[in-house]
Amino acid sequence: MAPTTLGAQSAPSAGTSDARSDARTKGATAITSDFETFLKMLTTQMENQDPLNPIASEDLAVQLATFSGVEQQVLTNDLLQGIAAALDQAAPQNLSRWIGMDVRAVGATAFDGAPLTLFGEAAAGADSAVLVVRDAAEREVQRLHVPPGDEQIIWAGVDENGAPLPPGVYSFELESYKGEELAAVTPVETYHRIIEARREEEGIVLVTRGGGSISAEEVTAVRAPEGS
Repeated sequence: MAPTTLGAQSAPSAGTSDARSDARTKGATAITSDFETFLKMLTTQMENQDPLNPIASEDLAVQLATFSGVEQQVLTNDLLQGIAAALDQAAPQNLSRWIGMDVRAVGATAFDGAPLTLFGEAAAGADSAVLVVRDAAEREVQRLHVPPGDEQIIWAGVDENGAPLPPGVYSFELESYKGEELAAVTPVETYHRIIEARREEEGIVLVTRGGGSISAEEVTAVRAPEGS
């Protein structure tokens, strides 16, 4: 279905990385210490067992299985530590790939006079839908009727007289109506140009050209800037 065009009509810090590295090192040291202690205890037990009443083969098998399990845990921990270190080293490269890209997500976006492509879905069974436009101060600046079945909307960024709205940051949401009753209010996605990406405790945070921030987990699509 063709998109609806609306016009005049109604992104870890170094400290965090070091802390994770210290925690992994302490964990590996603790496991290795337990492994060595277990090995010494088992050797001492074998050397000092009563020749007339040796350890039962079943008990020895259990202890050897435990020994093998502890050894495997140490090896697994070393492997995971190596993987984690490799990921930490690749962190800058993982962040740089976001810079300059256009990502699709919910949130306020910068408007420079060029039409914006919006993505929103009206509630099931809605008879009508209204696109609500707000400025950076969260003031409502426009309400436009849109076909409830269209998921893609082209917002021209002009007022009821066809005059361009001022450049700035705008946000959008979609109101769905059944008859005269408001059935639902759903968020609207649009594309945002990324100017900064940083790693924080909760994950990668992306900073948009409009000054907003988006979690990388909220991104539903990524595209190269037009003309690149």
